[in-house]
Amino acid sequence: MELETLFLEIKDPLAVITFKRPETTNAANLQSISDLDIAVSHINSHDQVKAVILWGGPSIFSTGGNIKFMLHADQLEMERYIARCHEVHNKIANSPVPYVAAIAGMALGIGFETALACDFRIATENTVFGLTQINLGIIPGAGGTQRLPRLIGSGWAKHLIMTGDIIDAHTAYKIGLITRITTTEGLFDEAEKVAVSLAFKSPLALRAAKKCVELSENTDLPVGLSYEQKTWAFLFSCEDQSEGMQSFIEKRKPLYKGK
Repeated sequence: MELETLFLEIKDPLAVITFKRPETTNAANLQSISDLDIAVSHINSHDQVKAVILWGGPSIFSTGGNIKFMLHADQLEMERYIARCHEVHNKIANSPVPYVAAIAGMALGIGFETALACDFRIATENTVFGLTQINLGIIPGAGGTQRLPRLIGSGWAKHLIMTGDIIDAHTAYKIGLITRITTTEGLFDEAEKVAVSLAFKSPLALRAAKKCVELSENTDLPVGLSYEQKTWAFLFSCEDQSEGMQSFIEKRKPLYKGK
């Protein structure tokens, strides 16, 4: 599928979303957010997709929003725009399949916030990250003030959000923003390796694990533990659990069916 601002390629069991506006450094606008929403919705309705790679190619991820567009927009227009951003980022975060962000070059502003909605973040050695909105007299509005502190803690989150500082990949790794650093040449291969490993795990167990972790960010410990207990027990009513344990005993690779 080719949309105006991105490519969507489905190669079972993976889907790959590639931003394709290098002339604008993949800056977000109404069209790109709409296209991303279409791509994510298509993936979420595709039963054969087990994991997704989201990237902007080997040179750049995204430098954020279109400043010229925002400069002349009014409050209501911007509220509708940021609501669309929230909608698509929530679809990524709440998707039943895991998303792997493969990040090169720059991930700034809304581009950074798109990566935060993903489950895994892998970056090249020359990647830089920044929530630079404070330097424009605004704040991150596409989930950054909420997802970043849940990921790395309020200390570093306040530093990045309130100073607008840009950090390199090694600092991002140190604070837990990304989990792997790789070369530019190896970025997609590394992301694909992670995505493939996820694609061959039980989709039911992955979905349950993702939901439990998300719940831990929004509720207290007793409620979270209770949900984990019920979810863990529920998985014993599924074929995937039997297959996973039987294959372990038989020393073979499991063949999960998502049942």
